[in-house]
Amino acid sequence: MEQYEPDRLSPAQVAAVRRSFRNGRAALSRRSLLRAGAGAALAAGGTGALSACGIPPAGNTRGGVPAEDHSKEEKRVAFSNWTEYMDVDDSGRRHPTLDAFTERTGIEVTYTEDINDNTEFFGKIKPQLAAGQDTGRDIIVLTDWLAARLIRLGWVQKLDPSHLPHAYANLSPQFRSPDWDPGRAYSYPWQGIAAVIAYNKKALDGVEVKTLSDLLDHPKLKGRVGLLTEMRDTMGLTLLDMDKDPGKFTADDYDAGIARLRKAVDKGQVRRFTGNDYTSDLSKGDFAACVAWAGDVVQLKADNPDIDFLIPDSGYMTSSDNLMIPNRARHKTNAERLIDYYFEPRPAAELAAYINFVCPVEGVKDELAKIDEDAANNPLILPDQAMQAKSRAFRSLSTEEETAFETKFAKLTGA
Repeated sequence: MEQYEPDRLSPAQVAAVRRSFRNGRAALSRRSLLRAGAGAALAAGGTGALSACGIPPAGNTRGGVPAEDHSKEEKRVAFSNWTEYMDVDDSGRRHPTLDAFTERTGIEVTYTEDINDNTEFFGKIKPQLAAGQDTGRDIIVLTDWLAARLIRLGWVQKLDPSHLPHAYANLSPQFRSPDWDPGRAYSYPWQGIAAVIAYNKKALDGVEVKTLSDLLDHPKLKGRVGLLTEMRDTMGLTLLDMDKDPGKFTADDYDAGIARLRKAVDKGQVRRFTGNDYTSDLSKGDFAACVAWAGDVVQLKADNPDIDFLIPDSGYMTSSDNLMIPNRARHKTNAERLIDYYFEPRPAAELAAYINFVCPVEGVKDELAKIDEDAANNPLILPDQAMQAKSRAFRSLSTEEETAFETKFAKLTGA
């Protein structure tokens, strides 16, 4: 088996880069750019809005024929990703894990940070996908709900398991079989996104928080609670708190969850619904507690000892950003080699050390500890079995459900 030998940074260099990220542009995680997503499009006008913003209705499968693979004669791969979602060296210009991949394989990687929002990016590539044309990208990274749509449309290629031995062997159990891609036939997770409850110990002022109900009902927290504008995370945690499974809920369950939140909003318990900008409110103590994304909490805890998190006994929400290969991509085998590479423990650990999201790769703890021992022991980056067991995913929605549910949520949040 080929061994990964990166141009390694010293632990001091790694720490310096991570500190600069927290204090600079990466202090706002890439999740901050996700909030427009499906919700904004759907809230603007239902199914018609989907077409207006570039998302066609399900069932349009033009462009569903894979391209001829030119990987053997063209030793390159084009990789489109979100901003701030890859390791960098201390200069901020090179990506050590990508460079190591090229050195090992001879495959040049054109890496582009051109995804700022799921809906916006899909609108950009949709005309080419629908027409059966090459988008110029061999790998794209999309969040669950949009990844599911591309699979339904027939616009991404089925992966070859023989090219993905590490991915198959090392994929964390909690990401193995989403209902929108059972067995991961068309996708593999790039990173997991966990929604938990975060709190400011000083701002709580002695209030004990254990559940979402505590946030929604405790009178001492009135006006100091934050919820996310990301429907699947806020509603998922609400359903769990009501003893409903976000992976199997009914329309009536959803309406009951909306009513539960409406009660809290109407009585002034909720200060506001936010995107990533909750981080400032939480750090300052304007929020005593809020629904938060794990990648942000890791960074906030490093800078503020009053910030901490909890996993309710009812569970927490996990989604993922997913690596996919468009149908007309020219370099499928090269793309699969790059996907598989990031499921080897050492490059996976290098990546996890920089971006602090949930690592979807099993067996990276020892490698990560060599870079950052705190990260290796952080359950928000490497969930242990007990935490994985509490992970829940929001079920796939039909186009009609997506329209109805997002519209109701938008009315709740005032979007």
